[in-house]
Amino acid sequence: MAASSHTEAVDSTAVVTGAASGMGKAVAERFLTEGWTVLGVDRDAEALDKAAAELGAAFHPVPVDITDRAAVSTALGSPVGLRAVVNAAGIYPPTLLADYDEQTYRRIFDVNVLGSLNVTAEAAPALRASGGGTVVNFASIDAFAVSPGQLLYSASKAAVVCLTRSLAQELGRDGIAVNAIAPGWVDTPGTRAGGRMQQAVAAVPLGRAARPEEIADWVWKLCHGSYLTGETLVVSGGLTVR
Repeated sequence: MAASSHTEAVDSTAVVTGAASGMGKAVAERFLTEGWTVLGVDRDAEALDKAAAELGAAFHPVPVDITDRAAVSTALGSPVGLRAVVNAAGIYPPTLLADYDEQTYRRIFDVNVLGSLNVTAEAAPALRASGGGTVVNFASIDAFAVSPGQLLYSASKAAVVCLTRSLAQELGRDGIAVNAIAPGWVDTPGTRAGGRMQQAVAAVPLGRAARPEEIADWVWKLCHGSYLTGETLVVSGGLTVR
């Protein structure tokens, strides 16, 4: 995609999952600031309505469970002017070999991997109809440097990295670039609730967690590169260096 312009913004739509809170909401806000229309996807309809009231008329709430492909197809329809898909939805309950169970495995992989696949698959025809565009998947530094207690989450995000590479090859000839972003510690309500962030950021060379807005800035940039596809950008303040 070419660099952002006023003409592009007038006609451009983005689909953002996990848009009711955290990094997904920050991404939605960034696109709205640039003049785009945003279809904000989240399974929490109440939180999505609150976000819609805050973000304004260009934010269109789409309450749907992304693990249900048929429901995603119905909810998204065929958005006109779709130029970007951002798969920010994700869950990260802690797991160990000693305590994981099949239900937790299914839930983590269904949301983090299958959900990203479902949304991308259902949005791809609209991206093609717009002449191409970009997909940005949310991976994590845990895909490269695993954290204690994140057995299944780390595996799911490694799968997202591989998924990104495969989709880049498959969709490239349609003019669709597919990349991923791998955040480190990000100061969101969900991360703070985990209770590990304050101690963990002491190991970050830049000395702090990222702000959600900083991650959103990098997502915006990934959606406006002209020749980058199949890559995963690590944004960790130096905690993980590749």
